[in-house]
Amino acid sequence: MTLIRSLIATVIVSLIALIGVISFAINQKLLDRIILLMIGFAAGSMIGASFLHLLPESLEHCASNTVFLYVVAGFGFFFIMERYLYWRHCHKGVCDLHVFTYLNLIGDALHNFMDGMVIAIAFLSGTSVGIVTTLAIIFHELPQELGDFGVLVYGGFTKTRALAANFLCALTAVMGAVAGYALSGLVSGFSAFLMPFCAGGFIYIAASDLVPELHKQKETKRANLSLIAFFAGIILMWIVSGIHSR
Repeated sequence: MTLIRSLIATVIVSLIALIGVISFAINQKLLDRIILLMIGFAAGSMIGASFLHLLPESLEHCASNTVFLYVVAGFGFFFIMERYLYWRHCHKGVCDLHVFTYLNLIGDALHNFMDGMVIAIAFLSGTSVGIVTTLAIIFHELPQELGDFGVLVYGGFTKTRALAANFLCALTAVMGAVAGYALSGLVSGFSAFLMPFCAGGFIYIAASDLVPELHKQKETKRANLSLIAFFAGIILMWIVSGIHSR
C-alpha cells in the first residue's frame, strides 16, 4: 500500500506539468508578449530553488565542502552537455531549437526524479507525512513548471510539444518513487548527491542561458517587467521553501 500511495501521489504531482495548457486559451500575440516574463520568472525560480531549497536541505545531510563539490560537478556537467548539444544540433551557428531547452528538460527530469524519491520515503515514514510532503512539492512545482513551459516555448517548441515534453519529464517522479521505495536504505546518500548536483545545473541554466536572454530585451518597459518577474520567482520560491521546511 505504501508503494501504491507513493505512485498515486507522484502521478498527481506529474499532472502539475500540464499547467501550460492554459496557454491554449491565449492567442499567439499575447503569448509572445508575456513569454519573456515567463523566462524571467523561470530564471528566478531556478535560482530560488537552488539557493533557498536544494542547497539548504543538502547542507543538513552532508558536509559543506562535499555539497559544493557536487554543485560544481552539476554546473560542469551541464556546461559539457550544452557544448555537446550545440555541436550535435546546431549547424553553422543556426539552431532550430535553443540548446538551453534540452538542458532545462534534463535538469527538470532529474529534479522530478528526486521529488519522487522524497515522496516515497515520506510515505514510508507514515501516510500523513507523505500527504504533507506531496502537498509541499505540489506548491513548489507549480511556479517552476509554469516557468519551464515558458522556457520551452521561447526556445522553439510548439505549445503542444512543450506541454508533452514537460509532462514526460514530470513522469520521472514516478520512476523516482519506485527507486526510492526499492532503495529506501540507500536513498539518503543518493539524494545527498542529487540535490546539490541539480542545484548546480539550475544555476548554470539560469545564469548562463536565461538571464542573458533577458538582457536582449531593449524595450525599457518590458525589460523592467521581466526583471520584476525574475525577483517574483525568487520570492515565491523563498515563501514555498519556508512552507516546505515547516
